[in-house]
Amino acid sequence: MVKKVLVVDDEPAIITLLQYNLQQSGFDVSSAMDGEAGIKMVMEENPDIMILDLMLPKLDGIEVCKKLREDKIMIPILMLTAKGDEFDKILGLELGADDYMTKPFSPREVVARVKAILRRKPVIDTIENKQSKEEKIQVGDLKIFPERFEAYIGEERLDLTPKEFELLVYLSLHKGLVITRDQLLNDVWNYEYANDTRIVDVHISHLREKIERNSKKPVYIKTIRGVGYKLEEPK
Repeated sequence: MVKKVLVVDDEPAIITLLQYNLQQSGFDVSSAMDGEAGIKMVMEENPDIMILDLMLPKLDGIEVCKKLREDKIMIPILMLTAKGDEFDKILGLELGADDYMTKPFSPREVVARVKAILRRKPVIDTIENKQSKEEKIQVGDLKIFPERFEAYIGEERLDLTPKEFELLVYLSLHKGLVITRDQLLNDVWNYEYANDTRIVDVHISHLREKIERNSKKPVYIKTIRGVGYKLEEPK
């Protein structure tokens, strides 16, 4: 089946370049030139993946990504940015983008990234190999319902981003094991971000703020100095 790619960028030359290279690789390509139009096309055309520029008219890429994830629309997103600022990269991934590339880029690399993202199996889907998706995962007072995309600490529902939720599920399925930052990058983000382990640290920090009574003295997610992290039953 031919995969549909939606390109959202306000530069006609970029759209033309990506459209040509993606079509040459067998993709069906549509495009939009602002954030609002991009969201509308996602709703109407149900593409398999979106290539989303960060700087857009009306709604920027961050707002588009945030809006789609808030509405539980889990279309894979490859974010493009002309900025080399680390904050933008981390924020985009934090809000649910699957990958990012900085401009200028090689069209062939974009096509390769698109193919790689479409081959990925989301972390949540792998739960079936561990346990029934109907069951909850419980660690102390932390309760996770993968099928419902919900997590609670006690009776309080946690407000998690998609990537925070995937990270929490992954750690809980490997409870008691030390997981390296590189493992998390590879298995949760499904891409080896060379020298970008701060992405993991930022997400861990945000998770702690949401599940720990005192994020400075965590009882669930422990740091293993020089190695990575471990989720364990609180003592």
